[in-house]
Amino acid sequence: MKIDLDAADLNNLVAHLEQVPANAHRNIVKATEFTARGIKDTSREFASGLAHAPDYPKAITYDVDDRGVGDGVSAEIGPEKERRQGALGNILEYGTINNPPYAHLGPALDIWTPDWEQGLGKAAADALDGRT
Repeated sequence: MKIDLDAADLNNLVAHLEQVPANAHRNIVKATEFTARGIKDTSREFASGLAHAPDYPKAITYDVDDRGVGDGVSAEIGPEKERRQGALGNILEYGTINNPPYAHLGPALDIWTPDWEQGLGKAAADALDGRT
């Protein structure tokens, strides 16, 4: 699961961040890292206690890709299919014809998105104020 904004939100954010000095990048990476970790931890918590998938929560990880100043940062959060029971991610999150969904990644993203947006705003404000 990736953190994505819809096109209007993203365009608005880009328009504001284009004016932000490059020193904001470090804090944008920090905000993204903090939020990705929070989504991972919350997803693991929501997915814990499943009798038929006890190892699944440990398969949920995150990775932050810092492409550098001007090129952005992204985070990918979700189960690693190579880990024990990691391949159950789509089945658990979305369900199947025989199994109801057990949403845990989407709700965690919903919980943490406002925090991420605040972190991005703080990074931009700090940079504009000359703080790093």
